[in-house]
Amino acid sequence: MDRKDEKSEAKGKGGNKPFQSDKPEGFLQVERTLNVHLLPKTVKRRVYALKRLQLQSANIEAKFYEEVHELERKYAGLYQPIFDKRRDVVAGAVEPTDEECEWQSDREEEDLAEDLQKKAALEEKQADPAGAEAPRGVPEFWLTIFKRVDMLAEMLQDHDEPILKHLQDITVKFSEPGQPMSFTLEFFFEPNSYFSNTVLTKVYKMKSEPDAEDPFSFEGPEIIDCEGCKIDWHKGKDVTVRLIKKKQKHKGRGTVRTVTKELPQDSFFNFFNPVKASPEGMDVDLDFTLTTDFEIGHFFRERVIPRAVLYFTGEALEDDDSYDEEDLEEGEEEDLDDEGEEEDEGDFDPKKDPPPAECKQQ
Repeated sequence: MDRKDEKSEAKGKGGNKPFQSDKPEGFLQVERTLNVHLLPKTVKRRVYALKRLQLQSANIEAKFYEEVHELERKYAGLYQPIFDKRRDVVAGAVEPTDEECEWQSDREEEDLAEDLQKKAALEEKQADPAGAEAPRGVPEFWLTIFKRVDMLAEMLQDHDEPILKHLQDITVKFSEPGQPMSFTLEFFFEPNSYFSNTVLTKVYKMKSEPDAEDPFSFEGPEIIDCEGCKIDWHKGKDVTVRLIKKKQKHKGRGTVRTVTKELPQDSFFNFFNPVKASPEGMDVDLDFTLTTDFEIGHFFRERVIPRAVLYFTGEALEDDDSYDEEDLEEGEEEDLDDEGEEEDEGDFDPKKDPPPAECKQQ
């Protein structure tokens, strides 16, 4: 657990019950702020001196986290050969030796009752019938992780799954010395029929210094921005959009035209096209979206990538807070299937409604 996680847990595990007040929260905040100003002048001067010392402490802490980042970068190089071997085993590029496959569960199986051993052997035979072609590596390794982890499963759509079956590895790279603090998630894919990219990237930019306007809120590095990448989709394979056809009737001639439009749809691959913070400020929805994105990036880096096999088996899963979401109605528009579905949109006036660029006349 990193130092920041320890701080977060410490905040939520106070042993004493906090003082409950009937006063409004805003009143308490003003009261706390005014307390300093009501102190005797000589005492207030000393408090200001203590705050200057606190600021010096925050600046030292910022340097500490910069060195932690360098240490992470250094050890990432030591971990990499292990992760490379993991990638090769998952993809079936190498077959581990008998010695490498030994695990304590094998010894535990020797102690099972005889009837349980027979049952386990029968189930194994049914799952692996004679004559069936042996699977390569660990099939659907990363897709299984996506399905098991609640935070990732919420992003996953049915149309994403066939693509993620081609996902071979996920890695993290740290910024080089002297560069602004950041880390990059890399998603490696085998050749597939959906896009031509072999790797998709997401860069998270970080800051590790006290904020000039609120220096005492500093608790360690924070993600301040992120950048995705362009996905080179093959024609008709972009799962981040859906096509709809609408019929429009000419008011004068009574002729009908069919309009084809692209509308955005939910997909994990929207992860690589993140929203950007507005320089004019953010509304609540945008702030929530960015915060969620940053949390997912941090989760990949700190949990999923280092402990992938434990998420695959389910051993590393944590109980996530569940919440209900109301299904939102999408209107009367329908998705196109292979044949294309059509929708009547009423009359149109060619003088008022010129054909859009993406329309196709039929």
